[in-house]
Amino acid sequence: MKYQGPWPREAKLGGVLLAPSILSSDFAHLASEVASVESHGADWVHVDVMDNHFVPNLTLGAPIVASLRRHTKMPLDCHLMVENPEKLIPDFLKAGADGITIHVESTKDVASCLRSIREGGARCGITLRPHTKLGEILPFLDQVDLVLVMTVEPGFGGQSFMHNQVEKIKSLRETIDQRNLKVVIQVDGGVNEATRVYVEGVDCIVAGSAVFGASNRAAALKALS
Repeated sequence: MKYQGPWPREAKLGGVLLAPSILSSDFAHLASEVASVESHGADWVHVDVMDNHFVPNLTLGAPIVASLRRHTKMPLDCHLMVENPEKLIPDFLKAGADGITIHVESTKDVASCLRSIREGGARCGITLRPHTKLGEILPFLDQVDLVLVMTVEPGFGGQSFMHNQVEKIKSLRETIDQRNLKVVIQVDGGVNEATRVYVEGVDCIVAGSAVFGASNRAAALKALS
């Protein structure tokens, strides 16, 4: 059963949605790792999918999502860092992904990919590499539920926050508000207690090592909220 709860930013009044990235978890104990962050206040599970072509790393596939779906009721938020995502979208929909985010740079037909995600019953998102201009995704804002701003180069966890992406977040916030769109702004990359102040105005924070690497995960999540 797919998650049917709220998705827009109004879903969590008074705070941001927290989506720990399992890229930084202990894969040998994945179900218990997810249960741990859920019990400490996480809202979504962020799944980083990499194909070793679009980015120089190879990570998780649809079978992992299908396994997780049996062990958690939290939304499974899948970020496809892959070439030609249209080839994998059906597999992730079948596996139980609640949200699928694709890169504007990864396909020749962004609109078709977004449409197939929505028609498959999942929330659709779009993202861009740090060096890609924000204008590349603006034509698709009325077709998505979520925009992910990457504050590191996609490919590996544990990187440092890129401060030159803060203006992109602010500009995106202004555009979404001016157009009165209910689109979630998500940020991913190097966000921790020290850099949290730079991402005001976002609706969802993805954090990997800042949560899974913390000795007190409840405190780590609270610091991000």
